[in-house]
Amino acid sequence: VQLQASGGGLVQAGGSLKLSCTASGRAISAYDMGWFRQAPGMEREFVAAIRWTGHTVYADSVKGRFTISRDIAKNTVWLQMNSLRSEDTALYYCTRVNMATMTSIGSWGQGTLVTVSS
Repeated sequence: VQLQASGGGLVQAGGSLKLSCTASGRAISAYDMGWFRQAPGMEREFVAAIRWTGHTVYADSVKGRFTISRDIAKNTVWLQMNSLRSEDTALYYCTRVNMATMTSIGSWGQGTLVTVSS
């Protein structure tokens, strides 16, 4: 499955952004899908995932602020990010997720940059 992330940008602290990940080639409903992020100088980290059943999982750092969802008809996964903080600044990637290990399956793609100004 080919994935294209978009929707990043510059936003003030406390603001919101909505990222999208459009898939082509295969239906996302068949997979566990998720978002990871990588801040400058930091390791890539898990953000959120939505299982093929629709069940969602979040990193503690974003719980209550971020919401992952999907539109099966549009073959798209969304990440609604509210109450953004400077520490949310990172390159965000969507990917298939191995839920047992919380790691990516397949390629990362280009990602979309989110910059939160304080």
